[in-house]
Amino acid sequence: MSDIQSIIVREMKVKPQIDSQEETESILQFIKNYVQSHEFIQSLVLGISGGQDSTLAGKLCQMAVESLREEGRECEFIAVKLPYGQQKDADEVEDALEYIQPDRTITVNIKPAVDQSVASLKEAGIELTDFQRGNEKARERMKVQFSIASNTSGIVIGTDHSAENVTGFFTKYGDGAADIAPLFGLDKRQGKQLLQYLDAPQHLYDKVPTADLEDDKPQLPDEEALGVTYQDIDDYLEGKQVPCEAKAKIEQHYVRNAHKRELAYTRYTWPKN
Repeated sequence: MSDIQSIIVREMKVKPQIDSQEETESILQFIKNYVQSHEFIQSLVLGISGGQDSTLAGKLCQMAVESLREEGRECEFIAVKLPYGQQKDADEVEDALEYIQPDRTITVNIKPAVDQSVASLKEAGIELTDFQRGNEKARERMKVQFSIASNTSGIVIGTDHSAENVTGFFTKYGDGAADIAPLFGLDKRQGKQLLQYLDAPQHLYDKVPTADLEDDKPQLPDEEALGVTYQDIDDYLEGKQVPCEAKAKIEQHYVRNAHKRELAYTRYTWPKN
């Protein structure tokens, strides 16, 4: 491994391989410990997209709250459907919910709020690109989840994992915003491994990953947007050698999107020259 790859692997906490049972139990215990250390928490809130990451996080959250209730701590899992109008993969969202069996499901159509925000900006002389409108959708979805969490004395669960984190493939203060991120430390194939272990329907973990935020590029695969495959990203994070072109692309994403992994600086925390 090169020096920079070693640094990134350490930061992303990815193991070369995982034991499915041990990893599942570790994540469940982390969620439970966080809830138990905060008396106000009565709910876990997560948007369900029908993709691998939210399906896995949702299943783990439901398992965690059921375990907490068995131990005498009242807590519920609230799954949130957040379509922008008519969602193209709505059937897969329903399949994911059927698999997760959440305590409660809430549906909020974000289209009116997003469209009004875009229109208001346009009236002010700011016309957003299609990519920027996609970020509006991601931030509106997260805003809704935090509103539900506030209303139900809860916290918002993030789906960010290390293959996504290293590339910065998330919207800053959108899907990148959450109270806890239990999937961090896993790469994409390890998330799939856990869903297989947890008996998820195969089509949910074999689904082509897509953020599906851009109107001009519906269902754009993540790998096409990133310019590198998840296989190469996962291999890189597991400390394996990858093709030079893929290595360069991953490290380019890592450096360029470093700001997304940082909290807001103050005059006391900005590195001095």
